[in-house]
Amino acid sequence: MDNKREGKTPRRRLPSPNESAQGNESAANDIPVPPTDFYSSNKPPPLPSRPIAIPTGSAGSSHTRYHPPPSSPTGAGEGTPFREPELVADEPISDEEPMPALISQDGIHPQQQSGWYNGPDHWDSRGIKLHDANTWSDSGAWGADAGESGWAGGIDHVNWASNFVSKKVRIDGTDDDEERNWWDAAVREKHRRPGPGVLPPMLEDSLHNPDHSLFSVIVDPSDSTRFEATSGPSAGPSSAVAADISRSSSHSLTIEPRIHSTSPPSPPSAEDLIHAVPHPNAYYCRRHNGWVILQWKESTVLPPLAKSFREDPQHPLPDQSRRKRTHSCIEGEPDFGQGNRTHHFHLYEKAVSAHKLTPAFYRQKWEMVDKVKQRRRKMTTSVLSIDNLSMDIARDDKMDEDTPQDEDDGDLLDLWVCCQCSLYCVASDVIPGVIPLKSFEEFTRNRHDNPAIGKNGEESVVIGWETLLIVLENKLWKGEDRVLPIGRKGFQKKVGWNINVQRVFEALGFKLDEVAVSTSNDTSTGPALFPPRTSPTTPEGRQNRAKLLRAWVEISAWLVDYLRRQAPALKAYTPHKLYVSLTNAREMYQTALGAHNDQIPRGLLTGILVQYEPLAEAWTGLGLTPTSYSPELLAFAYMAQCRCDPAHTPQYFTWFFSIIQAMQDFRQDIPSDLQNVVLDERSRFRYTHQDLEAAIKCLGFGNDGPLSIEFDEEVSEEFITNAWKDKVRRAWRDPRDGAEIQRDANVSFRMVAEARGSVALRKLWEDNQGRTMNPDRAYSTLEIPAEVDDDMVLTVFSLRIEEQPSQCDKMREALSIIAELRDSARLRRFLETGTDPGEIVPPTRSDLPRGLNQLGNTCYLNSLLQYFYTIKELREAVAPMANADQKLLDDEKVSDDALKQHRVGGRLVTRREVGRSKKFVSQLADLFWQLEYLQTASVTPTIELAKLALVTSRDEEEDEVGTDSSNDTDATLVEDAPARIPTSEPSRHSPLQSPNSILGKRPRRRSEMDVDSPVVDSERDKDAFVIVSNPTSPLRSNTPPAEGSSSKPRDAQQPEEIVDVDMQDGSGSVNPKTPSSLPPRKTAATSDSSMMFGKQHDVSECMDNCMFQIETALLKFDGLGGSHDGKGSIVKRLFYGKIRQRLAAVSLDNKSRASVHEKEDLFSNLPVNVAEDGFDLYDGLSGYFDDIVEFEGKKARMEVSLVELPPLLQVQLQRVQFNRETLQPYKSQAYVKFGETIYMDRFLDGADPPKKARSKVIQTELTNCRERITVLSHGKHAPFAAALNSTLSFLSQQEGVQLDEDLKAQLSKEQDFVKAEVDELRSRVVKLKEELESIWSTETNACYELTSVFVHRGASPSWGHYFFYSRNLPDQPDTWFKYNDSDVTEVSKDEVLADTTGSTANPYLLVFARKGSEVIQTVKRFDPDNFVEADA
Repeated sequence: MDNKREGKTPRRRLPSPNESAQGNESAANDIPVPPTDFYSSNKPPPLPSRPIAIPTGSAGSSHTRYHPPPSSPTGAGEGTPFREPELVADEPISDEEPMPALISQDGIHPQQQSGWYNGPDHWDSRGIKLHDANTWSDSGAWGADAGESGWAGGIDHVNWASNFVSKKVRIDGTDDDEERNWWDAAVREKHRRPGPGVLPPMLEDSLHNPDHSLFSVIVDPSDSTRFEATSGPSAGPSSAVAADISRSSSHSLTIEPRIHSTSPPSPPSAEDLIHAVPHPNAYYCRRHNGWVILQWKESTVLPPLAKSFREDPQHPLPDQSRRKRTHSCIEGEPDFGQGNRTHHFHLYEKAVSAHKLTPAFYRQKWEMVDKVKQRRRKMTTSVLSIDNLSMDIARDDKMDEDTPQDEDDGDLLDLWVCCQCSLYCVASDVIPGVIPLKSFEEFTRNRHDNPAIGKNGEESVVIGWETLLIVLENKLWKGEDRVLPIGRKGFQKKVGWNINVQRVFEALGFKLDEVAVSTSNDTSTGPALFPPRTSPTTPEGRQNRAKLLRAWVEISAWLVDYLRRQAPALKAYTPHKLYVSLTNAREMYQTALGAHNDQIPRGLLTGILVQYEPLAEAWTGLGLTPTSYSPELLAFAYMAQCRCDPAHTPQYFTWFFSIIQAMQDFRQDIPSDLQNVVLDERSRFRYTHQDLEAAIKCLGFGNDGPLSIEFDEEVSEEFITNAWKDKVRRAWRDPRDGAEIQRDANVSFRMVAEARGSVALRKLWEDNQGRTMNPDRAYSTLEIPAEVDDDMVLTVFSLRIEEQPSQCDKMREALSIIAELRDSARLRRFLETGTDPGEIVPPTRSDLPRGLNQLGNTCYLNSLLQYFYTIKELREAVAPMANADQKLLDDEKVSDDALKQHRVGGRLVTRREVGRSKKFVSQLADLFWQLEYLQTASVTPTIELAKLALVTSRDEEEDEVGTDSSNDTDATLVEDAPARIPTSEPSRHSPLQSPNSILGKRPRRRSEMDVDSPVVDSERDKDAFVIVSNPTSPLRSNTPPAEGSSSKPRDAQQPEEIVDVDMQDGSGSVNPKTPSSLPPRKTAATSDSSMMFGKQHDVSECMDNCMFQIETALLKFDGLGGSHDGKGSIVKRLFYGKIRQRLAAVSLDNKSRASVHEKEDLFSNLPVNVAEDGFDLYDGLSGYFDDIVEFEGKKARMEVSLVELPPLLQVQLQRVQFNRETLQPYKSQAYVKFGETIYMDRFLDGADPPKKARSKVIQTELTNCRERITVLSHGKHAPFAAALNSTLSFLSQQEGVQLDEDLKAQLSKEQDFVKAEVDELRSRVVKLKEELESIWSTETNACYELTSVFVHRGASPSWGHYFFYSRNLPDQPDTWFKYNDSDVTEVSKDEVLADTTGSTANPYLLVFARKGSEVIQTVKRFDPDNFVEADA
């Protein structure tokens, strides 16, 4: 190992095999290294590298004995020039003696000595000189004293000392300012730290797979004469087929047996054997059948970096001035500072060129050829540079060149540098062996699984590889050039033959071909292996020779290890003599790197924490292995990472703290040193990622937070500041926990500021630290009450400044506290400028939809108007009627003939209705214009618009004439049909409750809904509530309320606690002129505050009225239009579809059903009955499309199917239910699950009949199961299981009652039976539901996307609050707007689709748009900036 040391006083030397004397380094700079001898010992382990020089006459040291190699011809070796490994005899080393110096201190062999020096062609041609100072550094030679030029630069020693760390942890190189301001990029740039690092134990594992062993391979050439003594044919396997080969013209081979050529072979020299190992610092790995180069050194000068290496600005190389100050972190006392516990290595991948190692490493020519072939094979799977390929091919073709090329960096090695001392290490990737690993493993596995007769698997493996080894030895040492027939029994028995064996021999250079062998009796042909040419006189021969020698070393090394590992199974086997010895190198490089057990103990951590998977990332992140844990080492690893990578200090503290937390969780004793480190770090404001997440949540970020905004890089610093100030203001308003909330807010703000690396936010936090004033003290300082307005605050402030100018700073602090408390932009501006800006209206985002102000009780009207505005085609259709002259509208004349040409809602319209409708649409167009162009946050609809929308024309006429004809005012009423009015109360599933029954006149019914608590969330919501008259049945009574009756429900007799607007039906004193058959009416007073419009209807009726007026106003009376109930109008085109309704009597014997009635008609919405929990939207729609009703006193099945679907599909969730016991309506709060998409294919008239039939069967069973669950769990006496249990308990407690044991057992058994039945039914429901959905899973043509959701908050059908969600289409479909009267805010889809179980805020109308129809454009706002740009 090329391990050098520079400095003043050498200490205990690292176990390095290639170290020259310090005093002779200058000579080494100019003299190529001659061949030397290798030596070793057992304690410490034998070293795999070779020394640079051994003094003549005293080779080795006092602890080794030198074995000189036999002489060898000069120039016989090929490949990389480096020193030769030689066999040594081990001698014991006394425990009392210090570790011997690995390099002689006396001198160097002269360069004329044979070995690594191969003449000027091999070294001087590349200009490479060992330890050339100019090659390594511009600041001095390798042997320069540390106190000379290497110290230039004026290092500030004080800055490297640690100023604030636990006294128990030995660490140096820290900087107090950098540790305080780790979050500041400017401070980090000043120090330029190298980034994250690792401790020696992890470096040891990173150099190579820790489960693999690396071996130093030593070749013994002393017995090479054994092969040279034999000149005749070998007795090995290859001699059995010795023959003379000549090729005929037809390329067939004729073999004549003969004695092997008598020309003397040229066996490998000792130098050839040495060069068979790729590099003096190469170690063999049997698991890879390859080599790894490891080289370490103590030097203040880094090795020459590769030309291709580019230093990462974020992770620069360590400060070399710092490294010069300390020779080693683990030896002796430090020269400066308090020293470090151990090394801290930093990785620089592919930083060192193998061509610049000492000695250099070049691939052999045959390796380059194999590499090019590999790259060619990968061309189909990877991007390959044509230039590089051409260059490699050119090298491959120039077989006559022996000198390695220096045109590029060659193999690139990883560089590991200790940032605190002069030690560094380089490591290569695996250099593959001659035989590919896959083929090597397959050959071994095949021989083991198919042993020869009489041999076990292990013996067969050894015989197979030994056979290949003998083939190589005969070829290399005996010059055996004869072919090797593969069909001979001996070959088949020992090696066998298959495609993998062929690949093994091809990797060695053997070629397969047919041969003909002539004998005295016959001539036979068969396949044989032709050996490669290995003549040392040709470039090709020398390359093949080097390749076979490498393979011979690798197979020998593998066999040595295999024989050792499988010794029990090979007791009876006598192996072939091997000339290679192995030494495990792990202990050597452990000691050199500081990772040896004697240097860092193992096993101090319990097994459960060592294997605890959640901590794997923490150990790796801190650069430490759990097996090498000690309290001091863990603390050092954490602090070293913070020192070298301050930008990620929170991450390192998170990992460090997680390990401590795991110790506590597993009830391990936490050393006091680690506890002190945690306390010290907490006092320095260190925080974990979990702390940061809590801080972000504390400031209100997150989907569930008050801000409803995820915290990311796009959030501005101004927004973060405002979030913090808002949190502080809320803390001031909390008299009990305010102090704690404010403290948490400040701590959270500091964490967020540091996490963002914001100097401005951090300074703002620091400035706030000195504040001691709270809101109470602020008002007291200015001597004003908290109720005064901003005008008075500024007036008093000015007076106080004039009276007490010395208290100016205190007064300004008090005013700033008040400004933040009130969130007053006016006070803030005054503090900034010193001038009162007057009233400041905060701007509203130009792209945000505008809200609609409440007129008293119009929250559901506001939702409806906002919904209409999002419909692009409807908005554009009414736009021309904006700013219409009211007089012209009144004077417009429509002839009777024109009126007769048009029908709306199945009936003719009157002239009055036409005029009224045009007024409504004109008002609506004006409102739409304001929503588009006004810059205010909200718009106020006109009272005229609200009245026209809320009151129908027929109701308006009734108020004028005193009659009630409301039954005939349904705006969407279709042609009359026989009414189906049952004599008893309506069935729960009766179509009479549907607002769209097309077989009869739809009954009017109120469904106004309320909030269930008088406590309101805010003043805005309080003003928004609506109170309507209390209905007495699910069907609206045709008779108005009796005189003097209250319009408020019994539980709402205190309107001041609920709403500030009381809706009345206008009952009052008797008018004597009014017919006695109807109660007298009092003219309702209308004002801006009360908005008493007289009779009002539910939301669906209000929508019907608005759509009726829009359709009527847009009628064409010029003779060009007139679609008699067709779909020519925009209302019909957008909202109306067509259904087919079929009514069939149900036969009692279930044999036949006679058709009673079938009809097609239009529909504008689909009703879904909402009665119980556990339903989704498909369940509700299924109940509408297939139901059992009563018709003419008999059971009838009503089947509905969709013939045509509209662009906008409106689904009304009928939440108003009727209680048969109390005869009162109530609101169902059941949760109905729905998603962003619905597929209507299953309900189409043309749906697949088999699927439809199967679905009907499943749906029937599903309905029966649910009804049975309802009876058992929610019936009159339900739940029955609990009732049975209560009965049994009650009877058991009666003293005078003798309870029969059988009865008790029966009651208990019945209770269990009921529970089991309910559980079974619920399980069956889930299974049926899954089966039903699977039937229609592939039917996705009729796809609709959710666009709008109308919500009612309340528990009663009498009063409540309405708001509305609209999807931001088409631009941002994942974003929704919440329209809550004047407030419009962005929300996530999770809020819209949330489970409302337990809440009184439930959807009552869902709107879906056909996918791809683009009928919705939610945001339509005028952008003045774009307008200006367009003008420009």
